[in-house]
Amino acid sequence: MKLRADQTGDRGLPMPLWLQGALESAQAAIISALAVIAPIVAVWATAGFSQSGFEFLARLAGQAWLLVHGVPLLLEGVEGGAAAGPDSGTLSLIPLGLTLIPFLLAWRAGRRLARASYTDQLWQALLGSWLMYAAFGFATGFLCRTSEVGVSLWYASIVPLIPFALGMVIGARREAGSWSRLIGVDAVAWLSRTSQHSRWAGSYLGSAVKAGFVAVMASLAMTAALLAVDLLIHWNLVIAVYEALDAGPVGGAALTIAQLGYLPNLVIFALAWTSGPGFALGAGSQAGALGTAVGPLPSIPVFAALPSGALDYGFVALVVPALAGALAGWWFLREGENHFDEWLSIKIKARWFTAAVSTLVLAVLVGAMAGLLAAGLAWLARGSAGIGRLTDIGPDPLMTALFISVETAIGVVIGYAAGPWLERRQKLQEADLELAAGSD
Repeated sequence: MKLRADQTGDRGLPMPLWLQGALESAQAAIISALAVIAPIVAVWATAGFSQSGFEFLARLAGQAWLLVHGVPLLLEGVEGGAAAGPDSGTLSLIPLGLTLIPFLLAWRAGRRLARASYTDQLWQALLGSWLMYAAFGFATGFLCRTSEVGVSLWYASIVPLIPFALGMVIGARREAGSWSRLIGVDAVAWLSRTSQHSRWAGSYLGSAVKAGFVAVMASLAMTAALLAVDLLIHWNLVIAVYEALDAGPVGGAALTIAQLGYLPNLVIFALAWTSGPGFALGAGSQAGALGTAVGPLPSIPVFAALPSGALDYGFVALVVPALAGALAGWWFLREGENHFDEWLSIKIKARWFTAAVSTLVLAVLVGAMAGLLAAGLAWLARGSAGIGRLTDIGPDPLMTALFISVETAIGVVIGYAAGPWLERRQKLQEADLELAAGSD
């Protein structure tokens, strides 16, 4: 990473890295704010709010910007009741789809800063960038809090840095090409100084972690497909809710944008639904493949697609995490990093025993990793919608982790055991194709 000629000021002198980082953060904050403001202004222009003052509009946009970044909003009754009052609550349900906007802007800024920095100077750009973004969050929280919507200034300063800093570091790493070029630490040289057994153990555990990631990503892909099919099947019910709301073209578009913002949350809800534990849609309600029991729901179109009542074949959905686990087990076999099985087969000559034990250990490791990732996703997707019954929305992280871990582990055993047969079939097919090509 070296300083380029285009990263200079008006006089041709290099711009200080901390200043360039601050400017990149200011640009990202403004663009993300404009993306949040646009639908709010559209609704305001059609008299969609009871209040029409500029001050109200600006504060609402700032509060939405904070919520997109994960900052919880403390809602209080219009009379200004106490926090424990029945008309008070916390709005903490993050629209993860809209959170991608600052994340991607930070990813772009991280790449630009990496191009402008030497290896040992990137911290200056990152420090200036993060301080600016924290200041922007603090100012937004300070200016946009009201007697009805409270904002913790500590949260407003620190929480927005989480998606922004993560995106910036990933972008910088993408531009640098390796962590050694990014932070000046040569991991390959460090690993070469360790023992062979340590490298084997590291490769084995690293591949198990990657297999857990593969299992979760495969589960999310399949549940996203099932969610799309469910919406297609119940499309008439979704349209009926839109028609009943009669929000008009602008209001309907704003409602659709809001639902798209929560689309990643819905996919994670679907993951919890297919794995068994389900998710809550309000206090005392639960929706899952094994049964659904929910109370009255707000008139949000996407809720009309929720399967209700007793599902005769709902348990079939539990196969989704197991299929993902089978794919992860096959992927691990193709990696060829099962050094624990190699070590165990050297120590114990009974192959039937070592193969069974190493496969079970692998299943436990991959299942545990998949469960941890699923718990993290469930924690991110869940939250509170404010007051009333909807103070508990989303899957329970602990139960989601437990179900995903067990079902993924079962799939890993199947996939790893069936892997050699699948590999042989693939090789036979490739051989047949080569013979057919040679005969032609």
